[in-house]
Amino acid sequence: MRTCRIASTVAAAVAMTFLSAAWALAQDRPSDRMTTYELTLKDGSRLYGTIEQQDDTSIVFRSVGGVVITAPRADVQSLRAVAGTLTDGEFWPGDPNTTRLFFGPTARSLPKGRTYFGVYEFLMPFVQVGVTDRFSIGGGTPLMFGFDEGTRPFWITPKLQVLDTGRTQVAAGAFQAFVDGENAGIAYGVVTTGRIDASITAGAGYGYSSGGGHGAVVMIGGERQASRHVAFVTENYIWKGGQGVLAGGVRFFGERLSADVGVAVPLGTGELFALPVVNFVYVF
Repeated sequence: MRTCRIASTVAAAVAMTFLSAAWALAQDRPSDRMTTYELTLKDGSRLYGTIEQQDDTSIVFRSVGGVVITAPRADVQSLRAVAGTLTDGEFWPGDPNTTRLFFGPTARSLPKGRTYFGVYEFLMPFVQVGVTDRFSIGGGTPLMFGFDEGTRPFWITPKLQVLDTGRTQVAAGAFQAFVDGENAGIAYGVVTTGRIDASITAGAGYGYSSGGGHGAVVMIGGERQASRHVAFVTENYIWKGGQGVLAGGVRFFGERLSADVGVAVPLGTGELFALPVVNFVYVF
């Protein structure tokens, strides 16, 4: 028991140190949250910046470097607003997968009509669909065979965002699993605060099962963007008895695809070992 308490204390200290350092660095780093546009020309050129002026024949565009160009409409392939930040005069596109950390949800919502498909650990595919700008629902089933299809395990994941101030979001939801006539799940509340390139998420949940088991769990995690297409992610859990999981790693992302690579260390087991974290998500 003493070992479990020490491990829990160390895990909490490490997680808070990581999150505090990440937050301080993100706060110190200069950035501009103005609306940024991506201008793509038919010759393959791609610029980020702001629209100075536009009409039916041309677009006057100011790049993040301060260069002003006039592009004829005939040469423009696309012009769209993009999420991201201006960092030291350079545009950093945002993570397309902001509604979750490694496994647990953030309080950020999936916009209406947006869908993401992913796979946890190569074996657990899942999908989530934005029904409204505040409510989404999804589910999944293990990528394993040999089950009687009438007893195949599956889960559903409803989530409702109840507050969005721009900087801070609050959401509630559930992870509900069904296995061979039994069911179990976690109902949770979660808060996310910060910018698109640096945020902290904290949540509390209550686990339950049809067999009568129940218990509380606390989660704290966060994400800090380190470069245009790389972010550090951490996600940590503690529950009754000093047991839990400490996880950290790196997220690589593009416009729609993200890939997580990290390690998870179980706490309170009496043994020290690490498990790999490998996830993929594609946003439609």
